[in-house]
Amino acid sequence: MIEVAAAIIDDKQGRILIARRSSEKSQAGLWEFPGGKLEENETPEDCLRRELLEEMSITIEPTSFFAQNEHCYGTTCIRLLAYKATYIEGEIKLVDHDEYCWVYREELKDYDFAPADIKFVNQLLIDK
Repeated sequence: MIEVAAAIIDDKQGRILIARRSSEKSQAGLWEFPGGKLEENETPEDCLRRELLEEMSITIEPTSFFAQNEHCYGTTCIRLLAYKATYIEGEIKLVDHDEYCWVYREELKDYDFAPADIKFVNQLLIDK
């Protein structure tokens, strides 16, 4: 099972950052909470700091564990670890995504999310 971390990043206006997977990626065109695969001996928090800097050129600070979800995409199974995080600085420049949005919680339902992320969307909608 592949361990992947996802960041639920809040900004000062109470919005959450979501990103759409580009056409060259699996789950192309679906939205997700940004993050990536954990490297060997890497904590989820360190993974998120690294991935967001590499993939979006932004600095974040993970603040707390949010939830976990296991999902299989065909023969590839992932354990997705979601962490709440705070946006610190940087201008977003996309590498693995073709679009991003800052959305309010109630707007999350208006986007088509990757299956592994749907559990987190539903929890965020309930936890208002």
